[in-house]
Amino acid sequence: MRTKQLIALSIFLGFSSGITHGQTTAPYDIEQRIEAVESCLPPPVIVKGEPKACTPLSKRIVELHVPGVSIAVVHSGKIEWAKGYGVRQIGGDPVTVETLFQAGSISKPVAAMGALHLVQEGKLSPDTDINASLTSWKLPSSNAAPGAVVTLRELLTHTAGITVHGFPGYAAGAPVPTLVQVLNGEKPANTEPIRLDSPPGKEWRYSGGGYTVMQQLVIDTVKEPYPKFLHDTVLDPVGMTHSTYQQPLPASLLSSAAMPYNGDGTPVQGGPHTYPEMAAAGLWTTPSDLCRYILEVQNSLTAKANHVLSQSMTQQMLTPGKGDWGLGLELGGSTTDKWFSHGGVNAGYEALFVGYDRDGDGAAVMTNAQGGSRLAAEVMSAIAMAYGWPDWKPAVRTEVKVDPAVLARYVGTYQLTPNFSVTFTLEGDQLMTQATNQPKFPIYPESRTKFFLKVVDAEVEFVPDDKGQVNYVILHQGGQDHKGVRK
Repeated sequence: MRTKQLIALSIFLGFSSGITHGQTTAPYDIEQRIEAVESCLPPPVIVKGEPKACTPLSKRIVELHVPGVSIAVVHSGKIEWAKGYGVRQIGGDPVTVETLFQAGSISKPVAAMGALHLVQEGKLSPDTDINASLTSWKLPSSNAAPGAVVTLRELLTHTAGITVHGFPGYAAGAPVPTLVQVLNGEKPANTEPIRLDSPPGKEWRYSGGGYTVMQQLVIDTVKEPYPKFLHDTVLDPVGMTHSTYQQPLPASLLSSAAMPYNGDGTPVQGGPHTYPEMAAAGLWTTPSDLCRYILEVQNSLTAKANHVLSQSMTQQMLTPGKGDWGLGLELGGSTTDKWFSHGGVNAGYEALFVGYDRDGDGAAVMTNAQGGSRLAAEVMSAIAMAYGWPDWKPAVRTEVKVDPAVLARYVGTYQLTPNFSVTFTLEGDQLMTQATNQPKFPIYPESRTKFFLKVVDAEVEFVPDDKGQVNYVILHQGGQDHKGVRK
């Protein structure tokens, strides 16, 4: 599942290291950089006039109920350091650099690389009807888009109009469906049928369902087990020797893997969930192996090494389209400092990686707890400052005073999607916001109509009509705007 969902928690750093991006001779040696990361994880938003605060990594692990975290950092085209913190399971062994974690949706960009390899070999076309190559299953026609043709490119860029955002997986002992049963929403599948419900290419909408269709497309093309295909095509050539798409994880590997935990610190019952939706959520890996993926993308882009994709195919993969997504990756940064990234959330595991197109910088952080994305983002921001990255810095806001009578006009519930809304309440003089299935947070005014959160870099804008009536809000986060209509 995607970690940059609306009102998802992301943290960034509030001090300056004095290092410029790409600088190879820095004021800090490696141990000093590690110390800088370990000693100061900052809040995501700095409010002018308020003291800047940061918290040691060891304390944040306890505060956020994250038993274990693993970190690896790429600098100047190599893995500069990797380190584990906490424990694989409560009362158990420490996390090491070889401890396996579920990657969640970080499975997608690695799987996309495998699909693009088939395109490069001429075995798949990026821009023709996927139903021409699907044999075990066909994407049904849709009244929402009569006669529409869905392409592999649209599946990889989340623009295919395909349903099902993400997957909860299957708990230990529960029946696990076949991939076709997942696609059709047939028992024992625990998600709805994966279908076309809007015209392809019309809009960007994150879809784990689209990647599950891609998985079936690849299987029908190569006619071999999906974990074997990705091992032979991507993982082994890239050097990701501690990674696998096998679901469930073999017992021989499970004994050294991190065990999953809920947000309150209790273990996920039965241990890791099983994900037959391997392309969307099935990767087991380590931060060091994710850094090897980052290095492969960076080196392929500059033609230093092309173990999986050519330079031109890598350039296509990193070309932004709708929603600032490429072929499997979220893209951002400036013209001179572009980055690619992805987050991941599975039951009891959350992770994040970032890589820059040039200068050979990047990092990966993996955790074994629900809510670990918050810790991963905090760690990433600390890394960003220790290494002088130009992005992923804390937002700086200025708080102003707004009459409570004005705040009262904003109280209400605003619907963003059929299953997601945001409710605003007034508690005394404090405006509060609460999204579906998320905690309640205070929001602070930057102006009469624009507000910000402190727990996440996100803004809420109330849009009045000519009569001053607010009928909708716009939530600004991660470079995207989300409109919510008042109910």
